[in-house]
Amino acid sequence: MSYLDNILFLIILGLGFGYFALNVKKIVRNIKLGQQVNRTDNSSERWKNMAMIALGQSKMVKRPIAGFLHIIVYVGFIIINLELLEIIIDGLFGTHRVFSFMGGFYDVLIASFEILAVLVLVSVIVFWSRRNVIKLKRFVSSDLKNWPKSDANYILYFEIVLMSLFLIMNAADLWLQEMNVHHYNQAGSFPISQFISPLFNGLSEGVVVVIERTAWWLHICGILVFLNYLYFSKHLHILLAFPNTYFADLNAKGKFDNLESVTNEVKLMMDPSADPFAAPANPDTVPAKFGASDVQDLNWVQLLNAYTCTECGRCTSSCPANLTGKKLSPRKIMMDTRDRLEEVGKNIDLNNGVFVPDNKSLLNDYITTEELWACTSCNACVEECPVNISPLSIIMDMRRYLVMEQSAAPMPINAMMANIENNGAPWQYNQMDRLNWKEEN
Repeated sequence: MSYLDNILFLIILGLGFGYFALNVKKIVRNIKLGQQVNRTDNSSERWKNMAMIALGQSKMVKRPIAGFLHIIVYVGFIIINLELLEIIIDGLFGTHRVFSFMGGFYDVLIASFEILAVLVLVSVIVFWSRRNVIKLKRFVSSDLKNWPKSDANYILYFEIVLMSLFLIMNAADLWLQEMNVHHYNQAGSFPISQFISPLFNGLSEGVVVVIERTAWWLHICGILVFLNYLYFSKHLHILLAFPNTYFADLNAKGKFDNLESVTNEVKLMMDPSADPFAAPANPDTVPAKFGASDVQDLNWVQLLNAYTCTECGRCTSSCPANLTGKKLSPRKIMMDTRDRLEEVGKNIDLNNGVFVPDNKSLLNDYITTEELWACTSCNACVEECPVNISPLSIIMDMRRYLVMEQSAAPMPINAMMANIENNGAPWQYNQMDRLNWKEEN
C-alpha cells in the first residue's frame, strides 16, 4: 500500500515533465521557422551578457523599486525550488526530508527558504497592488488587456498559493516533529513556520498529518502546473531570458544589418559581365523576399525575442512616439509577433506538420502600417528592455518590405528619396541654390 503513493507521484511527475517537454518542442520548432542568422561570434561577450542581464538582473534595477522586488522574487523562486529536489526524492522513495543528514547546514537552508518565502509574498503583494490598486500607466495601457492583463495576475496568485503551501507544510511538519510522531524526524529550522504551528494545537495527530501531506502534494502539483503554465504565459521569459540575452545583437545600437537579398541584387547590377536576362542557376529557388511581412520572414532570434517578451511595458513607457500619442507600442509589436507565431504553429499542428496558407500575415492583420511608420528608430525600446529584446529590428524589417516589395512608403519619404536622387540632399533645392541663404539678410 505504501508503494501506491510513490507510484502515483512518479506518474504525476512523468505527466508534468512530459507535457512540458512537448511544449518546449513546439517552441523550438516555431522559433526555427525564422530565417537563419549567425549569432555564434564573440562567445565571451555573450556569456557576459547572459550572466549580467539574465542572471544578474542588471537592467532591471534601472527602475529601483520594481527591480529590487523582482530580484527578491527571482532569487526566492530559484532558491526555494532547490527544495524541489528533496521533494522529488522523498516522493519517489518514500523518505521524509532526505537531506536532513546535513545537520546545521540543512537548518540554515530551511530557515533561508522560509525567510525568502515571506519576502516573495510581500513582493508579490506589492506587484499586485501596483497593477490593480495604484494602476501604473504601463499596466493599464490599451495594448495590455484581456488575456495579457489577466495572465500577469494569475501568476501572482500562483506565487501566493505556492509560498503559502510551503509555509503551511513546514508548520505542520514542525508540529508533528514536536509531537514525536513517527516518520517526522527532528530536522530543519523554522523561523516563520514556528508562528503558524500553534494554530494546529487542539487537532489530532491524524488531522495534522493530513494537513501536512495535503500541503506537500498540492505544493509539488502546483509547481508542475506552474511549469506547464509557462508555455501559455508571458512568464516563459523565466526560461528563455538566458538564451535570449546570449544570442542578442552585439552590434552598437543604431547599426542596421544589410539584407543579403538586396546585397546580391546590387552586386548583380554592378557586375559588368552579368547578363540581367540570364536564367537563374536554380530555377526552382523561390526569390528572396525583401524585408518581412510574416513571422516566417523574420529571423529566429526575433522569434525568440517574441517568446521572451515579459510584457512589462518598459519599452512602451519610454517610446517617444507612444508618449506623443502615436499608435505605436513596442510591447504590442512583440505581443502581436508572438500571437501570430502561435497561430502559425497551431496551423502546422492541425495540418500534419505542414503550414497551409491562411490568407493572413503579421503585417496588416496584426501590425498596421500606421504603427510601423510612427517609429522614430531611436532605440529607446531596445535600451529599456530588461532582457535585450529588439522590437525595432522587427519594425525595420517590416518597413523594408513595405518600401521594397510594395512601394508603399509614405509620401514624405518618397519625396525625400526623390530629392536625394535629383538634388543630392533631402531638401527640394538644387545644388546651385543651396547656399543662397547666406546672401539673405
